[in-house]
Amino acid sequence: MEASSHDEFREFVAMRSTALLRLAVLLTGGDRYAAEDLLQIALMKAYGRWAHIEQPEAYVRQVLYRQQVSRWRLRGHRAETTVPVLPESGGAAGPESDTELRVALWAALRRLTKRQRAVVVLRYFEDLPEGEVAELLRCPVGTVRSTAHRSLAKLRALVPELGPERPVEQAQSLSYTPKEMQG
Repeated sequence: MEASSHDEFREFVAMRSTALLRLAVLLTGGDRYAAEDLLQIALMKAYGRWAHIEQPEAYVRQVLYRQQVSRWRLRGHRAETTVPVLPESGGAAGPESDTELRVALWAALRRLTKRQRAVVVLRYFEDLPEGEVAELLRCPVGTVRSTAHRSLAKLRALVPELGPERPVEQAQSLSYTPKEMQG
């Protein structure tokens, strides 16, 4: 890799790694260590093809999605829970009710199946259209719709505060910041 490409890659990583790590944490169900591994793999793949990538962030996000789906499909892969309770935020995160809702939403996301969590994260936190989610997860659009419907119903059952007046789509602002994810 040329020195200028190497510098561009380093700049990209410095500017976007926080947001990409947040996405990886959501995809792994809150397992920060697995998220760091997932992001590292995606960045390694991007580094190898850096000169040929037109949209670096889109490329890395797609690698994250596909790598996580591949991990789910591996037989015998069992997610390891590294901490029993998500730590509270150290900084000012808004009203106490928002903090409680964040913790409840986070716990509820972890109770979804891997496919349900992937659909919710991609559809509502990443704001991708159903067609893109279907393409990334390699399933029909109808499956994405029905999975999203069942997932939202389950989330609302687990976190009644989300109810119709505060849907998951609006709760995306309640996702954890990198400072809050550090354990």
